[in-house]
Amino acid sequence: MNVQHILINDSNPEHRELSIYRTGKVNRVRLQDTTYTTYHSIEMDGHNYAAFFHYGIAEALNKLPFLSESSNGLDSWDEAFLHNSGLESMNRIIDECTATINPEKKEIILLGWHDQPVRVAYLREIDPARFLAFITTLKQFVEESESQGCDLEFIL
Repeated sequence: MNVQHILINDSNPEHRELSIYRTGKVNRVRLQDTTYTTYHSIEMDGHNYAAFFHYGIAEALNKLPFLSESSNGLDSWDEAFLHNSGLESMNRIIDECTATINPEKKEIILLGWHDQPVRVAYLREIDPARFLAFITTLKQFVEESESQGCDLEFIL
């Protein structure tokens, strides 16, 4: 059977409207606040979102005690909180996960597929150097959050 392959292009508005296209955000919050306040945020674009899961970082971070309504911890299509006490460990886990990433080895990954009305596979190119630059920014965000006594909210 023929399978149509679609390589996700972030510049294509039609691709950004696909249900397979996901982005995320990490907010700096304080769980003890009486009202919900976001002190700062970092965006996770479609590329970095896919790489975050592809390289197993989300799964590895689930060693930490995330709070979520679904009780799934850090997961796609979910919201989860990590208390300030887990932020140093978070950066250590990220370091362990990223230590094996070859920044020169681009990859094509499968995001998902469907069979009806036609067979389609949705793919994404992962640029590890671009992702590692995002990780550097994320780690700095985590360090600043820890030093400010803040917690993190992940909206994935």
